Amino acid sequence: MSTTKINRRNFIKTTALAAAAVTLTGNKALAGMEKKQIKNMLPQWKGFNLLDYFSPTKRENYEASQTTEDDFKWMADWGFDFVRLPMAYPRYLDINPEKKIKISEVNKFSNKVLDEIDQLVFMAHKQGLHVSINLHRAPGYCINAGFHEPFNLWKDKEAKEAFYTHWGMWANRYKNISSEKISFDLLNEPSFREDLNDQFSKSSTLPGELYREVAMGAAKAIRAANPNHLIIADGNNVGNSVIPELIDLNMGQSCRGYYPHYISHYQAPWVFKDPSTAPTPVWPGVIDNKNFGKEQLLEYYKPWIEIISKGVGVHCGECGCWKNTPHEVFLAWFGDILDIFSENKIGFALWNFRGDFGILNSGRKDVQYEDWYGHKLDRKLLSLLQNK
Repeated sequence: MSTTKINRRNFIKTTALAAAAVTLTGNKALAGMEKKQIKNMLPQWKGFNLLDYFSPTKRENYEASQTTEDDFKWMADWGFDFVRLPMAYPRYLDINPEKKIKISEVNKFSNKVLDEIDQLVFMAHKQGLHVSINLHRAPGYCINAGFHEPFNLWKDKEAKEAFYTHWGMWANRYKNISSEKISFDLLNEPSFREDLNDQFSKSSTLPGELYREVAMGAAKAIRAANPNHLIIADGNNVGNSVIPELIDLNMGQSCRGYYPHYISHYQAPWVFKDPSTAPTPVWPGVIDNKNFGKEQLLEYYKPWIEIISKGVGVHCGECGCWKNTPHEVFLAWFGDILDIFSENKIGFALWNFRGDFGILNSGRKDVQYEDWYGHKLDRKLLSLLQNK
């Protein structure tokens, strides 16, 4: 597998800026048109989340799990055109990962790691894939918690300024890259968490005006580098809810494909304190004394479909199912979700490509895998993704 290095400056210089940016809101252009003619203003990208920089420190098996050129070739050959890079910001800092981060260190960028990320972006572009840069853990916030942050993004001025600085850095780094090739997903699954360091601390909906303030600050930093940069904001309330406060800001919005969590995160240890208490998933049917089926899915996605009709682009930045859910239940449920996405021209990114949620090496115990160049391929899941 090729590990050819590139020079970042040459990479940036040799990638031309597209003449026209992707339009997200387009309300004026759509004035007077029939509702049935309105289309999703974001492309119907389909692809995967890549976890190379998801952890705040380099994982023990990093080399074995690192995305390769072959991975990108397979994605493109299978008909996919999108990858999302959810990153933990400490991973690309020049700091001692064994110590707690200090406020004075949050903007100490590591040129070495940033160049590695450039290489990953370049390999994806080489295969014609759009790349979404995402801060999964941002200065002062992460939905997963379980770490020490020196401040809180929603409360502290220093955290907000650091957040804007990080996005300004990424926007400048890719300032000459077309919005057809790269986009900026501001923050993974925002919510208001009572305790940033407690994995199971209760999250609540973020006040819309506060989300608007932070999103506007990040957008200002991004568009100072290139006014045509494409920006996407994850839904409020851990990605579940549309954000009416952002509709006028020329941003796409990103939903999730995890409803209900009884299916998508069955026995996941980061969701259930005691995984053995998770109710048995079925689809359709009754789980934990609640009815679930396609009708409930349609009700859940109704607000997202409605904002598409208002000219806001919608994409699903994450979807999928952890490995413990029975495979046939997973496929039946996920097929219904993908049907809704397809009917409304909503693209999606599976979490993940290789790993517990993925099409390769998921570790599911009830799948007849196909050997794929030494990897275990879930052909049924791949076919479902390709046919929707």
